[in-house]
Amino acid sequence: MSVIIPERAHDPRSVRPWRMIDRRKSRTIRVGKLEIGGDAPISVQTMTNTLTSDANATIGQIRRCEEAGVDIVRVSCPDEASTAALKTIVQASSVPLIADIHFHYKRGIEAAKAGAACLRINPGNIGSMDRVRDVVQAARDHGCAIRIGVNAGSLEKHLLEKYGEPCPDAMVESALEHARILDDLDFHDYKISVKSSDTFMTVAAYQQLSEATDAPLHLGVTEAGGTRIGTVKSSIGIGSLLWAGIGDTIRVSLSAEPEEEVRVGFDILKSLGLRTRGVNIIACPSCARQGFDVIRTVETLEARLAHVSEPISLSIIGCVVNGPGEALMTDLGFTGGGAGRGKMYVSGKPDHNTSNEDMVEHIVDLVEARAELLRAEREAAETAAQ
Repeated sequence: MSVIIPERAHDPRSVRPWRMIDRRKSRTIRVGKLEIGGDAPISVQTMTNTLTSDANATIGQIRRCEEAGVDIVRVSCPDEASTAALKTIVQASSVPLIADIHFHYKRGIEAAKAGAACLRINPGNIGSMDRVRDVVQAARDHGCAIRIGVNAGSLEKHLLEKYGEPCPDAMVESALEHARILDDLDFHDYKISVKSSDTFMTVAAYQQLSEATDAPLHLGVTEAGGTRIGTVKSSIGIGSLLWAGIGDTIRVSLSAEPEEEVRVGFDILKSLGLRTRGVNIIACPSCARQGFDVIRTVETLEARLAHVSEPISLSIIGCVVNGPGEALMTDLGFTGGGAGRGKMYVSGKPDHNTSNEDMVEHIVDLVEARAELLRAEREAAETAAQ
């Protein structure tokens, strides 16, 4: 199918062929209340880094991720204490949880019974076929999906011997071997990831895998690094795949707080017009022409407007060279002028002047009012559709 990316919902010029992304056709699976694949929106995931056995700490971290808009959260279950706490965590979470399982098949069975919506587990790594069959049966019994998670840093020994080193071919072969086990057990509610810390290897592996299966694909550049370099690497890798129509759910792997991964994930999707959550601020880099401190203003607005979840575009431009043109294409805009004042634009049209001193509070008020209007319209439409 094709996703049409509008510049503004009310702009009749918005539909253009060069703003089209043809998404790969994948089958649909359910992860808790969410659909993954098919026509479903691309979901944003993250992973907790608290001890899962500490239910209160883990729930607190999930809460912060929920506030950032996360769709799915993964929690590691390395021991029995973690799966014992998982039931409490699941009950407290408003989003589906994925239990991250490595090697020990009993943890997978316990996590499914505790209410995990998905198991991240590689069937070929958990022992005999009897053990695999037991985990798959537990997933089937409890409505649990499975994610096959291949990582270049932990490929099977026979594939490393065959290929000599981690490479896209080895990663894809590993993924398909695990998928074949599930298919043979008539279990098809699975998605696949093939991650590497090397952006080139990651993209090549996903490109190859996308042609070999119709399973939904979970995208990510693993171990991407700290906030700045990790955001850049993830944006290049995940962004290029999404632009090519590949990917059904994403995680940005940062050495940062999980909620930061969520924010970056949504920013990637917003940049491609695939999700529209929150305020999209278009801002100039500033120069000597600026009529106000653009950099500090944008930093303040990003923090003040982080709670807004409705899709709103906002342009903050320092002078009249590009300001009016950018404001024409955004819901709200401020363009710097002279004498300590600037022009506010509403729905693409010049509306009124406001002082530089008052503009942050004024813009926050306008954004929040618009968000409330959009929220009321959305809720009314949802009620009418029921």
